Formats: sequence, structure tokens, C-alpha cells
Amino acid sequence: MTGELWPYFVLLVVGFLPNEAWRALGLVLARGLNEESEIVLWSRAVATAILAGVVAKLIVFSNGALTTIPLSVRMAAVAIGFATFLLIRRSALAGVLAGEAALLIGGYFFAQ
Repeated sequence: MTGELWPYFVLLVVGFLPNEAWRALGLVLARGLNEESEIVLWSRAVATAILAGVVAKLIVFSNGALTTIPLSVRMAAVAIGFATFLLIRRSALAGVLAGEAALLIGGYFFAQ
């Protein structure tokens, strides 16, 4: 495959499809599990902790274009997104959109 689309093909084959196979297997194996069982609660806590660590790393030790936005603006965008998440009936979409808007606006006005 030549041209400009080959990186997308590689991304699909190497990145997306192998992950989807594991997700499908997880759905099949998790069917019938009690959502309040110890193992499910532990798994959810571990997944949340990993996600929080990745987000914190992206905020504090950012790279690329995000480094031009001051740390205070990045932290404020997270706080705005979280507050929006809580205020709008725990809507993840609203929280992400508000945080992204705050980051873009803050980056526009306070970029180095």
C-alpha cells in the first residue's frame, strides 16, 4: 500500500484491531459477573488509578504543542472540566467539552 493512507492502515491493523479483540473477549468473559463483587470493584479502581496517572502525566509533563500553554492554565482547564462534570449530572461529555474549551481559550490568551 503506497500513498498517504498507509499510516492509517498500519494504525488500524497494529493499534486498533488487537485491542478490540481483547475488549470483545472481556465482554464475553465478564457477562454474568456481579458488578458489586470484590474483583470487579478492584478492577474498576485500578483502571481509574491508571487513567488518573496518565491524565496527570499529560498535564504536568506535557510535550509538543501543549508545552506552550502554562501549567496553571492546564490545571485550571482540568478543574473547570471536573466542576462541569459534577454540575451537569455527571456528564463526561460536558466535562470534556468544558475542559477542552477552557484549555483552548487559556492557550489562546496565555500561550508563551
